[in-house]
Amino acid sequence: MDKYENVLQLLMEALQSNQASTEVKEVPQAVSVQVEVNEDSFNIPVGVSNRHIHLSKEDLYRLFGDWYQLKKTKDLSQPGQYACNETVTICGPKGAIEKVRILGPLRDQTQVEILEGDTFKLGITTHPRMSGQLKGSPGITIIGPKGSVQLTEGLIIAQRHIHMNLADSERLGVRDKQIVSIEFNGPRGGILNNVAIRANATSALECHIDTEEANAMGAKSSTKVKIIK
Repeated sequence: MDKYENVLQLLMEALQSNQASTEVKEVPQAVSVQVEVNEDSFNIPVGVSNRHIHLSKEDLYRLFGDWYQLKKTKDLSQPGQYACNETVTICGPKGAIEKVRILGPLRDQTQVEILEGDTFKLGITTHPRMSGQLKGSPGITIIGPKGSVQLTEGLIIAQRHIHMNLADSERLGVRDKQIVSIEFNGPRGGILNNVAIRANATSALECHIDTEEANAMGAKSSTKVKIIK
């Protein structure tokens, strides 16, 4: 009998061990993690610019007469910049564009900023450049009420860029002359690459694009964008 009792004891121990291994253990519940979304990530205002011109003092006098003073119509977003009442005509080999607005203040060198589509009407090929980087750019003829100026260089398409002060650049984690991308929201939104950062002590935060870029993205004066590095 001892032999059968031993076998029975072994069977009971095996049964108890199997039951213990199949018990359902309490599973910890998943922890819900709240991810904070920055609703104000589209926080850089957009400024849309049409074709315009910056004049030197010498070229202003040639176009409008000696000692002529530009008449300011309104201040622009960047400190010290303003739109003038005066306009000029620009002429290329194939055609002319009238009523090109002058922006102040005067500069050391005349700079004409046009749209990509204007190159076909004028018959002049130019490329996006940063403001002031005029060496090697094509020239153009400017006609005013008192005379004309034949530029040997100075015609550009403005490279899209973002003005900001040094505090903005630190907050946004970018530096002067850095190239970034920007994202537009809305039905026609998208991403534009090759956007230059222009950071200094006095600039106001604003992204500058031209009317062609704004139309492509459905942007207007109330539009805001965000930086994608």
